[in-house]
Amino acid sequence: MLYRFIYLGWVVMRKTLFSLFIFVFGLTFYVTFSPLSLFADEMKTKEKEKNTEELIYEQLNLFGDIFSRIRTNYVDVPDEVELIRAAVDGMLTSLDPHSSYLDSEDFEKLKTQTSGQFGGLGIEVTLQDGVVRVVSPIDDTPAARSGIIAGDLITRLDDEVVFGMSLSDAVDRMRGDVGAPILLSIRRKGHDNFLKVKIIRDMIQIRSVRHRVERDNIGYIRITTFNRETSNMLKEAVKDIQSKVAGRDFKGYVLDLRNNPGGLLTQAIEVSDMLLEKGEIVSTRGRHAEGWERYSAHRASVFGGKNVLVLINGGSASASEIVAGALQDQKRALILGTRSFGKGSVQTVMPLGSHGAMRMTTARYYTPSGLSIQAKGILPDVIVEQELPERLRDRLPSKPFSESVLPGHLERDGEQDDEKEEDEAGSLAYIPRDSERDIQLNYAFDVLQGIRKAGEAPGRWSKKAKKKKETIAGISVEEKKSKKDKK
Repeated sequence: MLYRFIYLGWVVMRKTLFSLFIFVFGLTFYVTFSPLSLFADEMKTKEKEKNTEELIYEQLNLFGDIFSRIRTNYVDVPDEVELIRAAVDGMLTSLDPHSSYLDSEDFEKLKTQTSGQFGGLGIEVTLQDGVVRVVSPIDDTPAARSGIIAGDLITRLDDEVVFGMSLSDAVDRMRGDVGAPILLSIRRKGHDNFLKVKIIRDMIQIRSVRHRVERDNIGYIRITTFNRETSNMLKEAVKDIQSKVAGRDFKGYVLDLRNNPGGLLTQAIEVSDMLLEKGEIVSTRGRHAEGWERYSAHRASVFGGKNVLVLINGGSASASEIVAGALQDQKRALILGTRSFGKGSVQTVMPLGSHGAMRMTTARYYTPSGLSIQAKGILPDVIVEQELPERLRDRLPSKPFSESVLPGHLERDGEQDDEKEEDEAGSLAYIPRDSERDIQLNYAFDVLQGIRKAGEAPGRWSKKAKKKKETIAGISVEEKKSKKDKK
């Protein structure tokens, strides 16, 4: 009898608890999803938007008030146009380090830089002891045809003394409209008097790609920037190398992207497509999903399936990181050097009529594996440090310059790489002028020729690459024995 009573009590309690659960669940659902609740949420959203709009107008009124007081009370008469320009530029630069306002002059310089051609003389120069020194005249340009030679010191541009100018100022003065003349005053070794050389400016093509054959059987290609002519120049470089090594035991290519600050996204995709036959190259993701883009390879490789080693360092940024990341993730090339700069964002240049343009960050980019390199960079498969000359060791900052140390840089997004390395904050961007002292370059040559194994000192495998090094690129780096091992 007692057991029956307990059983009946348990049944009643269970039904009561179940009913209570249904009631609480129903009430919660109604409160959350009822028209009244949805209306309340909508009202809150509208109120928030209204408050935001009111705050924006308040801030605009504040700006107008400050601008008016500066015009009226500043100690000197201000340049009002420059004040507005500075305010616009400040608004953009506050977003991130790569967004900015470009006045008409800066916009023209940017177009020249990305177009790959400009009106000028056709000489490569550097600054030495306060004057401009000619490194070399470019073949078949006004400078070469006028007899300018390497080592010439340019002391005057027309009537203006060069001493005291910055290199960029001197270069700007030598550039100009096609057909416009300029008079150079030159000091040349072996001549007692200054030489006066009049040169007529012509259209000059920026050489973003340089190439040569090394050690009789290796093609060396250096890309210094990604402008509109880069992919065409790369095709010509590969064609020329292939003609020169025909009939030899050709080992492959070294693609040098060190100290390449980037350039056009379209050209980074073109160059990657020349090396890949299929697979994703890069994807870009902006604020709105409908604007996301994915770019893939779709043509036969002009490199003919030959082995490729890519060199990067702390000066490799943006477009050069896109190329390195694509070739690394698709296992088409072995990446050597040190961690890249880490600029994983895309800027769009928006013309503003006669007022120049605005350059604004509109997307982040992601490697084929879905990784963002923003503020981290591309980690090479094989880390090879470049030794610094003693004279430079005290001049360089203790912390390498990289995206991650720029104030206001974008935070990294997307999937994260679990592998941790000791050099998370960029790396040095030093390349010796003497190729014999270029440890990274000669290491790449040695690996291609089988003189040393990848990962052998002075290089080392990155932690990330250790898991997959037997399958990287077309080089069986894990099994390949060096010539020294065979002896």
